[in-house]
Amino acid sequence: MITLTRLNGKSFLLNALYIETIEAFPDSTITLTNGHKYVVKETIEQIEKRILAFYNSINLLGNMNQEVAQHEE
Repeated sequence: MITLTRLNGKSFLLNALYIETIEAFPDSTITLTNGHKYVVKETIEQIEKRILAFYNSINLLGNMNQEVAQHEE
């Protein structure tokens, strides 16, 4: 789960596994696989970092991120 902020300032948790797309209109709009949409204050880059941290916390990406980081150095 990732923590996000609605435009009214209220925080909520979202299961990142169900995110299908993230777009900026200019506010970040998250569309889930079931069609529900959420407009949040966070930027696409902030959301992406939170999603990657969540995936790493549940070992969804395994060692893939470590390998990518080593290649970037």
